[in-house]
Amino acid sequence: MSVAEWMSTLAVAMAATACGGGSGGGDAAAAPTEPGGGAAAPSMQTLNSTLDRPWGLVQLPDNRLLVTQKGGTIVRLSAAGKTEATITGVPKVLDSGQGGLLGITIDPDFATAGSNWVYFSYAEAGTGTEAGKAGTTVARGRLEGDALTGVQVIFRQAPKVDGTGHYGSRLVFARDKTLYITTGERMKGSPSQDLQQTLGKVIRVNRDGSIPSDNPAFAAGARPGIWSYGHRNIQGAALHPQTGELWLTEHGPQGGDEVNIARAGQNYGWPVKSYGCEYGSPVGDACRIGGGTHAPTYIEPLTTWTPISVAPAGLVFYTGSLFPEWRGQLISGSLAGTALWRITLNGDTVTGKEKMFGDLGERFRDVIQARDGALLTVTDGGKLMRVSR
Repeated sequence: MSVAEWMSTLAVAMAATACGGGSGGGDAAAAPTEPGGGAAAPSMQTLNSTLDRPWGLVQLPDNRLLVTQKGGTIVRLSAAGKTEATITGVPKVLDSGQGGLLGITIDPDFATAGSNWVYFSYAEAGTGTEAGKAGTTVARGRLEGDALTGVQVIFRQAPKVDGTGHYGSRLVFARDKTLYITTGERMKGSPSQDLQQTLGKVIRVNRDGSIPSDNPAFAAGARPGIWSYGHRNIQGAALHPQTGELWLTEHGPQGGDEVNIARAGQNYGWPVKSYGCEYGSPVGDACRIGGGTHAPTYIEPLTTWTPISVAPAGLVFYTGSLFPEWRGQLISGSLAGTALWRITLNGDTVTGKEKMFGDLGERFRDVIQARDGALLTVTDGGKLMRVSR
């Protein structure tokens, strides 16, 4: 981090102390610090600047990368980030608004013969009675050379609706090899509270799309697969390295972006409660939706970004050795916030949020940890970038 950025971030943190919001208390919980002990500051290097609206990335066992591009293609990159091939066999996607080819992950047993599955989410156009509508869909296919084969849909958001926003679409495997799928509420609000719809939910399925027997039980009529609900638009999801719980970042409206832990059967309050405000409201606390406070009816966020949204996107727990002072902390990308965020933790309590690389002006769409401990991130500007020392 440059000295100028450090000073700018410190000023923002001090100015935000009055914003509050959520149990984590907004953006000002901690001022940024430079690494001690003579360690070099983190630096950002561009590995590839020719990607086309990249959205998600995953590292393969041989250290090469797969990157989804919103227009409907998956590209394979070398370990050094050079584009090698376009993967064929991807189904037709609806590239409109926030929709397109979105999240991606690989099977936990990908290196085992017959388990070379790639899982990906995308906006799928409706047909028949749902023509003109769309929804989040998840499919998988075996990666054979430069092609996906045997592609099968394992989840479709129901119902499909009109509009082009809030598809969610992050994919994370749990320790038991079930798959978490995040969905947005498609900018409709109320479906997040409706258990007969899978909009604004975390979904948990088996690898083939069947429903795990230990999913939470809801009242009759609830859609199968729902894990948690009351979400707005989840674009960051990561598994805690010690507890195995699923941590989320989700977009608020005008302010009120949240960090949450997705626990079975829990309701996170959208659209009834938010520390954000309706779009166009005067900046401040008085306009918070439902008064802001979630408890006791709904689950309080661990922290929020207020009064202005940063639009968090992509999320990873850092466990590597390249930045030992970051171990156990969360790293989040952000879109409107044009920065990476380092979120410090004490157990389940957020103790601080540090803005990093904000001087680059990039919209950081996804971020992962590479096997060498570096961070890899893709930006809406078409770049693959590496954070190292």
